[in-house]
Amino acid sequence: MSTSIARHAIKEVTIIGGGLMGSGIAQVTATAGMKVNLVDMNEDILKKSGSSIQKSLERVAKKKFSDNPEGGKQFIDDITGRISFSCNPEEAVQSSGLVIEAIVENLEVKQKLFSALDKVAPKETLFTSNTSSIPIKDIAVSTQRLDRFGGLHFFNPVPMMKLLEVIRIPETTDETFNSLLEYGAAVGKTTVNCKDTPGFIVNRLLVPYMAEAVRMLERGDASAKDIDIAMKLGAGYPMGPFELADYVGLDTMKFILEGWSKNYPDVEIFKQSEMMNKLVAEGRLGRKSGKGFYDY
Repeated sequence: MSTSIARHAIKEVTIIGGGLMGSGIAQVTATAGMKVNLVDMNEDILKKSGSSIQKSLERVAKKKFSDNPEGGKQFIDDITGRISFSCNPEEAVQSSGLVIEAIVENLEVKQKLFSALDKVAPKETLFTSNTSSIPIKDIAVSTQRLDRFGGLHFFNPVPMMKLLEVIRIPETTDETFNSLLEYGAAVGKTTVNCKDTPGFIVNRLLVPYMAEAVRMLERGDASAKDIDIAMKLGAGYPMGPFELADYVGLDTMKFILEGWSKNYPDVEIFKQSEMMNKLVAEGRLGRKSGKGFYDY
């Protein structure tokens, strides 16, 4: 009798949330040959998702088929032909082997969604969240399939970024986890394994790093510009912490720190920043608002 861990073959994936992350996940999944159901409650968002995926694939095809326009068109048609759009999540999951949730970072909304899907999805269907800051276990407890629940944390923009954090909770079985790793490899990502810790690997290190840079600025230790230059030239980082914070969004950072400081009040590096809260209150959210630590 074989002792190898069985894998759950994934041929069809339902992605809940048609925003930037969801459409990117849909693109790489369909490119890998899997059937995709992209779901959002807003039809206008789904139209934008389809347009975004089309334009992204056109850029890929232009490079990949520079001498073969017909081949490029076929490449795009094949991939988009594997993507369906729907406003009915309960219907979409009924034939899916994997569900990836990429909706608003709100625990109650996520729990409500998964509780509903748990009642209609096939029992072997794997559930995952793309959350970057909410514990996977807190979401998973809304279902009866903790053994088939995990995290798939993609990075933006999904078609370009090579990393995928694959997260397991204590109840996640080896079979489920191996299936998620296999899916990650199939969509062309380098996977890293992580337990269900705050921020997983990347954000757990990155957010406190940016917050500490802000605390240095608050204390008057150095200017934002000098801190950025120091980290770029001294540590070899492509962006300094303030440039990166403006790129990520100060409101996003504030949201993450609020959740972490509430759940882990004794962890000093999770403390919120008065300066960051003030900037967010003033509408200075970073690049997306035109102003953050810098003016754009």
